[in-house]
Order: sequence, then C-alpha cells, then structure tokens
Amino acid sequence: MSRRVAAYAVCVEGGRVLLARYVSPYGDGTWWTLPGGGVEPGEDPFDTVTREVAEETGYESVVEQLLGVDSRIVPAAVRRRPGPEDHQNIGIFYAVRITAGTTRPEPNGETAESVWTPLTDVPTLRRAALVDVGITLTHSHPPTGHVPPVHPGGLIEH
Repeated sequence: MSRRVAAYAVCVEGGRVLLARYVSPYGDGTWWTLPGGGVEPGEDPFDTVTREVAEETGYESVVEQLLGVDSRIVPAAVRRRPGPEDHQNIGIFYAVRITAGTTRPEPNGETAESVWTPLTDVPTLRRAALVDVGITLTHSHPPTGHVPPVHPGGLIEH
C-alpha cells in the first residue's frame, strides 16, 4: 500500500473558509480543496502547513491549533493516479490564521486561485472530501481529533 502524509490549513473567518482551486495535472478536472500539501522528508507537518499556505495562496499565516488527523484508504480501483495497490492518505488538520499578504495563484503549481468562500456555499461546490473533514473539525472540536469518514460521491472527490 502506498501512503501520503499531508498537512492542511483550515482558515475560517467571518463565516467564510479559505479554499484553493486545484487543477489536476493529469487533465481529469478541477475541484476545491483546503490549502495544504505533502510533508517533505524530514519536515515537521507544523511547518508544512504554513509553507503550503504561502506557496498556494500568497498569504503568510500562523498555526493556532491542531484540529485533528484524518486517515482514509483510497481503493486501487478508484485512484486518480493509477496504481496496482490501495493508497492511504493521512491528513493533519490545523486551524490557521492569515497574518499578511494578498491572494494570488500558485506560481508554476496546481492551485489556480484561492477564494474566501461562504461556508453556506461549500455544499454546492465540487470539492475534496478533506474540505468537509476540516470544516467539521473546526466546528465540532472533537476531543479525540477524529471525525466520521466523509464518503466520496456526487460533488465530493477523494
């Protein structure tokens, strides 16, 4: 089984959440996600999340709280990147506050734009499951840092 560890920023202010529009380099579409990405070898996920926010959105940020961890298995048959085996995504979610900067597309990257989106609009968007996980963690603050799985389908992607 392959595995990816990533850190994600959940920035919620005034009834809005900061979302990034991901454009797949494989030509299979675009959808909304949280700013964040893969933890580099030897990198602390705490540092990953602020680095990724800066790279993807143009904003400087600070971590305010660890929200939780989500682990999900993506069956080989439905993986976006073809592979012979199942894939495990491990996402570490942080509450992050924007401190400076202006939004911009990711230079030479896969994030086309970042937008402050009303929370009430999120259910109408084609989005990664991790958006729902992050918003749920922000609102519920479960003591264990774990929320029920979000199943892909309809507007929700793996």
